[in-house]
Amino acid sequence: MEKALRAYAEVLRLVRRLPKESRGYYAKYARENFVNYRDVDPFDSTTLHDLFHRTYNHSIWLLHKYSIDDSAADKLKRICCG
Repeated sequence: MEKALRAYAEVLRLVRRLPKESRGYYAKYARENFVNYRDVDPFDSTTLHDLFHRTYNHSIWLLHKYSIDDSAADKLKRICCG
């Protein structure tokens, strides 16, 4: 649970780097996705691994969409993939 909260907080930090007009949409999208998966079994390491990698990959895609350098997601990478 702690890892998920750290990942969520970092995703919200990345959302703040987006253009002002798109921040609300992506913050809500991130929240909905984290809420949808809150009931995942915390002992199912395969599912958790996949979800954290997907979190990171979607964040990288979003940064590329808005031409933001990947290095902004280094902390998220350490949380999700490290």
